[in-house]
Formats: sequence, C-alpha cells, structure tokens
Amino acid sequence: MKVMNDTANYEARLADVIRTARDVVKRRILMLGLVAAVITILGVVGTLMMTPVYEGVTRLQIDPSRNPLARSASDAQAQLASEAIETEVSVINSIDLARTVVKRLNLTKDPVYVEQFAEAAKKQGPLTDSDKLDAVARQLLAHLSVSREKLTYIIGIRFRDEDASKSAKIANAFAAAYLDTRVGNNIGTAARQFEFFEKRLQELATEAREADNRVAAFQAEHSIVKSGNNAQTTILDQQVGPLATQLSVAQASAEEARAQLAMANAQVRAGRIDAVADVLDSQTIIDLRRQRAEISRDLGLIENRYGPRHPDAIRVKDQLAQIDSQMRDEANRIIRALQAKAAAGDAQVRGLRDEMARLEGQQAQDVRARVTADSLQREADSKHTAYDKMADLAMESRQASQNSIAQARIIDAAETPVAPAAPNKPLLFLVSLLLGIGAGVAVITVQELMVSGVRSVEDVEGSLGIPLIGAIPALKKVQRPADNLLEKPTSQFAEALRNVRASIVGVKGGAERPKIIALTSAMPAEGKTTTALALARTMALSGSRTVLFDVDVRRAQMRQIASNVTGTGGTVELLQGSISLREAIQPSGLEGMDQILVKEPYFSSENLFGNQAIHDVLGELSREYDAVILDLPPLLGLADGRFIAALSDAVVLIVKWDETPQHVVESAVNALKSDGSNLVGAVLSMVDPGARSVGSYYYDEKYSHYYTPKES
Repeated sequence: MKVMNDTANYEARLADVIRTARDVVKRRILMLGLVAAVITILGVVGTLMMTPVYEGVTRLQIDPSRNPLARSASDAQAQLASEAIETEVSVINSIDLARTVVKRLNLTKDPVYVEQFAEAAKKQGPLTDSDKLDAVARQLLAHLSVSREKLTYIIGIRFRDEDASKSAKIANAFAAAYLDTRVGNNIGTAARQFEFFEKRLQELATEAREADNRVAAFQAEHSIVKSGNNAQTTILDQQVGPLATQLSVAQASAEEARAQLAMANAQVRAGRIDAVADVLDSQTIIDLRRQRAEISRDLGLIENRYGPRHPDAIRVKDQLAQIDSQMRDEANRIIRALQAKAAAGDAQVRGLRDEMARLEGQQAQDVRARVTADSLQREADSKHTAYDKMADLAMESRQASQNSIAQARIIDAAETPVAPAAPNKPLLFLVSLLLGIGAGVAVITVQELMVSGVRSVEDVEGSLGIPLIGAIPALKKVQRPADNLLEKPTSQFAEALRNVRASIVGVKGGAERPKIIALTSAMPAEGKTTTALALARTMALSGSRTVLFDVDVRRAQMRQIASNVTGTGGTVELLQGSISLREAIQPSGLEGMDQILVKEPYFSSENLFGNQAIHDVLGELSREYDAVILDLPPLLGLADGRFIAALSDAVVLIVKWDETPQHVVESAVNALKSDGSNLVGAVLSMVDPGARSVGSYYYDEKYSHYYTPKES
C-alpha cells in the first residue's frame, strides 16, 4: 500500500510540474519565441558564413596471412592482431611519412604555404628548408585522419582541405608513400636471424639440463625438498613451522589463563569472590543462588507470620547458611581450577620452547646446505629463462620470415569530392534551433524565478494563512470587464464572480450571512474597484437587494466604470452631512442594485471615516439592503481602508495575480488581522485563464462548453 501511495504521490507531483511548465510557456511564449528566433538566426547566419571543407578518402586493405604457428594445412587462416593494424595506422600518421608526402608533392612551393612562410618570417626571421618541411608536414597531419574501419582489415585515410582536388591528391599521396615504405621489405635478414637463434637454442637446452641434474643431486644428498611455493627447504624446516604455530597457540592460551587467574585473585583479595567471572558463569552457583532466593522468600513469609524466633524461621536460616557455605566452597573450587589451568598452560609452553630450541639448534647446521641449493637452483632458473627468451626470439624470426604486414593494396583511391564534408548545414541548423529553444527556456525560467508575485493556492493559503475564495480571469482588450458580467452571464468571468459570492455568503444562505462586505487590496491597480462593481452586480443578479458604496474617495475610479452615473453629490457630501442618505443613493440601471459613488477625487486632512457618520450610514444601509458592497482604498500607505474594514462583516483582499509581491500582501493581511477585521479570504484578480496552477480548474478546456453554447 505504501508503494502504491508513493507512486500516486510521485505521479501527482510530476503532473503538477508539467502543468506549471505549460503555464510558464503559455505566459511567456513571446519571449521564448523571440530568444529562440534570435539564437536560431545567428546560428544559421554563422553556418552560412563558414568556409566549406572537402574530404578526400583513400581506403587501404591489409591482407592477412596464414598463422605462422599452424602445423597442418587444415588450420584456419590467421587474422592479424588488432595491435598490428593499429601500429600501421600510427605509421601512416607519423611525421616521417608526412615529410615524404610534402617532398613528393613539393608542397613547400604551394602558394597557401608560401604565404604562411612569409608571415612566419616576419615574426621569427627566415625559415630554413628543414623548418618549412616540418611546418607543412605538421599542418598535413593536423588535417589528416587515419582509422581502422571497425574490425576489418580496411584502413581509411581521410584528408580535409578547402581545395577539393588537393584533398584527394594528398590522401592518395599518403597511401602511396605508405605502400612504398612497406612493400619490398627484405625478409632475408629475418631468415638469417632465425638460423642463429635455432643454433643458440640447442646450446641453452643442453646447459639447462646439466644445471637441473646438479640441483637434483645436491638436494638428494642433503635431504632438501621444495615447498608449495617452489622454495628450497629441509625436512627439519617443515617441522619448525607447525611447532612454532603450536607454541604461539600455547602461549596465547597460557596468557589468557594467567589473566583470568590474576583477575580472580584481585576479586578474592577485595573480598568479592562472588564477582569472579567464572564464578558468575558457573551453573552450580546459579542453581544455588536460585535456591537461596526461594529460601529467603520463604524466610520472609515465616518471620512476618510467626516472628524471627519461631522454629521454622530458625530452620530456614540454617538452610540459608548451608547454601552460603556451598556457594563459598564452589567458588573456591573454581579459583583452584583457574590456578591449575594457568599452571598447566605454563608447563605446556615450557615444553614447546625446549623442543623449539632443540630444532633450531639442528636447523643452524642445515643453513649452508640450503644456501648452496638455492644458488644451484637460481643458476638452473637463469638457464631456463635464457632458453625461453631465445625460443621467443626464434619464433618471432620465423614469423617475420614467413609473413609481412606490408602486404597491402589500395582498394578505393580518393577522387575529387563534389560536395563539401563540412559544415553539415542541416545538422548545424537543427543545433541552432535546439540551442535557441534551450536559451529561450533558460530566459523564461530566469524570469519566472525573479517573479515574487502571488500565483497559486499554496502562496495564499500556505504562506498567508487565509483561504483563496476565488480566481477571476483576465479579460484582455476589454475596457470595462465588469460589463462582461451583463453581456455574457455564462462566461468564465461571470462564473468566477458567482464562486466568490458563494464563498462569502455561503451556498445555503441563512440569517448569519454577512451584509457589509468590504473589498480592498494591498496596493493600487490590483482590480479592486472592478471586482467590487462586478460582485455587486452578481449579488443583484442573484436576487439580493444590493448597494455599491464607493469609499475610495481619493481616487474615485468607480464613477468611471459604473453605469448610470447621475446626481450632484456622493460619498464625501454624505459623510460631511451636506446631503442625506436618500439623496446620495443612485440607481445603477440594474434591477435590485443601487450605488453611492464619489463625485470627484477628494484630498483633505479631514477624517471622514473616524466619526459617527460612517457608523450611522453603514447601519442604515445594512437594514435596507441585503448586501452592502464597499470599495475600500488600498491598505498600505492609507489609513482610511483600515477604519472601514474593521466596521465590515466580511473583508475580501484582492490580489493581482503574478504581480503583487508576496511580502506586500503579507503586510496587508497582518494589518487587517491586527485591527480585528473579519478577513474571509483572498481573491486573485486578472488571472491568466490558462494558469491551472492557481487552483481555478474550472478554466480548463473541459469546462469550455459550460461557459459558451456548443456550436453544432
């Protein structure tokens, strides 16, 4: 079950990562495309500006010969060793062969290299012919590639140059130079060497046999044998080893016995004989202690019942004394046993030492004989070693006389290439595209990491500690988003507002539902005013008598987006007492919804919200209407919003998605909580409809037919 849960959790995390990545790409697709396009274009332009390089290819075949160790005609044809083939590859790559090619093609007179010589002469002075030869040879090797084709006997010689004809000419020249140095090797020298090695091999065989005979005779005379590792030893030496092992074991046992006895004596001197380890481990002592414990328990019962002078108590005490006496006797017996064990161990060690001393005295007499036997054996071994080396040399000479790796031929001569070998434009174009995409991904990743705005449910509920009660999608290219609620009542925007309403007042309603609902934000331009207007309209469309009360007097943005704006007075005049509440209330043009707006921005040190007027207005509005929607000013930097928020039944904090820094929102939340305001949750505004990571899964394409009629 745990494994299944871990797997499910892993799949869930992986799905979240994929969804997050998709959201990031959707939000920053323009930046991703721009960076990818720039990098790709730069790569394509750089590729097109590269000078084409041509490659001439010559292929050589090395012919295998028969195995020189073959003894019959039925033996299979031998294969050349891989080391031999790689050796030939190194020969073709050698500087000597490159010098030969330079001389044959007279490349020191080539205009390309002549120009290079002139530039080098300006820096280093005039170059000698040898310097020019070496310089051109090294440049040839820098553009030369020689390799074996898999496990075949084919060697490919590839030369790259900007001149197509020159690449083929130089590749063929390397192949020809290689064949000229290898073909026609004189194998007569190898044959003469083989004859000499054969004669010398016979002489060494005779010397080795004579040396073996001398060793055997001396060993028999002095009773010398060979051990398992082929070392010289005597029968007496073979006896000393086991005896030394026995002595070591006996010494260890004796030391252990003495140590045990010393510890036991120390415990006895301290009056703690019952603490000796062997006494503690004695089964007899264990049994006696168990009996003593049982008798002591019986004694306790008898004394409690009859008293300490009762005959049964006296009898039980005698039994305890007998048990204690038996335990002391058993402990003394164990101590004596330890003394006897230590004495026996010492005696065994003395006896083994005496025997070892006797054998060592006899062994000294055999040292000279063993040294002489070792010397004879080394002499015989050196004869055998010399014979083995000579046999190897003879075999190598036979192989050299019968087989030459120079048996090679050109199977494909290089022809002037038609198409360049480099650059591989399609591949470089693809690499440029991949690098562009990778750079684009890196750029948008850095951009995402630098964003500190609130995005997800975890940012709101985990970090801020308040519930997320709604996520309102952004309506791009719409001047008055709140009008979308009326024009498209089944849109995503409208459904999001209905979800916010359900979260605030509850889906069941009831007498305890909040009436005075304040909407505020931490900073300006977070969609607070639009959300307040849209929520008020949602309340009215749901059948609640609603009034929208604009108390953001310094900005007065509500009058610019609301409908049916009339009248000569508003919020400021109402709170100053210059007009009555009836005069301040205006119809909104939507059935069931009225509004009190700010006529124009008001800047004054007068505290409009710190007196009894605002209390009276809110009280009267809550009695006449089912819902009073307050558009508060931003919290940070202004005190007005905090006064009114504390008077509201419910406060909703509007947070602009992916923009408002989290620490700013935290400051606003802390301010509301410290004032005792009833903060019911946060609403993310202007959310990207494709950002499923905020938890608004109802924006998914699966719900698209719930928002708009399905076209037939």
